[in-house]
Amino acid sequence: MEQAPQQPGPSEIFLLVIDHDGREHALPAIEGWRVMEVIRDWGIGLRATCGGACACAGCHVYVDQPWTARLRPRSAEEEDRLDDAFGVGPTSRLCCQILMSPELSGLRVRLAPGSELE
Repeated sequence: MEQAPQQPGPSEIFLLVIDHDGREHALPAIEGWRVMEVIRDWGIGLRATCGGACACAGCHVYVDQPWTARLRPRSAEEEDRLDDAFGVGPTSRLCCQILMSPELSGLRVRLAPGSELE
């Protein structure tokens, strides 16, 4: 049985995810974990076929604009893989390439079309 996420406490790291149905989830996260791992481990439907190897573009998300400047720029490898994704825009990222940290607590992402589980 899938466990529902608890509301994070004020000192906890958390991630805000808008799923494919438009529902927002506040997910407790662990420092150093990939955003993709947090989403997947809380049972939110995300394709992420390669498991975080930057090889499939199945974890394509849109990062909320205020957060984009706080993230490391896309690597050449991520740019190449995003060429395989649908609906890529200026805030598109592969969430397997974003590591959670206290500085990113509250990061808000929206799952992109094409990242649904098959």
